[in-house]
Amino acid sequence: MSTSPFKGKTGLERLWNAMGYSRDGFKAAWQHEAAFREEVLLALVAIPLGLWLGKSGLEKAALVASILMVLLVELINSAVEAVVDRVSPERHDLSKRAKDLGSAAVLIALATAAAVWALVLWP
Repeated sequence: MSTSPFKGKTGLERLWNAMGYSRDGFKAAWQHEAAFREEVLLALVAIPLGLWLGKSGLEKAALVASILMVLLVELINSAVEAVVDRVSPERHDLSKRAKDLGSAAVLIALATAAAVWALVLWP
């Protein structure tokens, strides 16, 4: 079994490199994914609103976490789509399934965020 040359870093060097990869990921998502940009704009409004509207620390955490979950799932969905497109530009049933499953995951994250907000704010 071969080892990736990217796996040789340890300690602070690994952490520093990981931060750079994450920065590059956010930059790529912002540049190439309209849905991510829209969800970031939603988060810029919803997160401060959730912190203001939540009555307890737990309510605030639930409201904020549900929005961050949408961004998280969107990033994973975008990664899946990029890999599928990289493997082959031609249409294939498995490629469609992978992209549709990612889209369904984003929909569940959005629905979960809406449910959390409704349950916390309108009990």
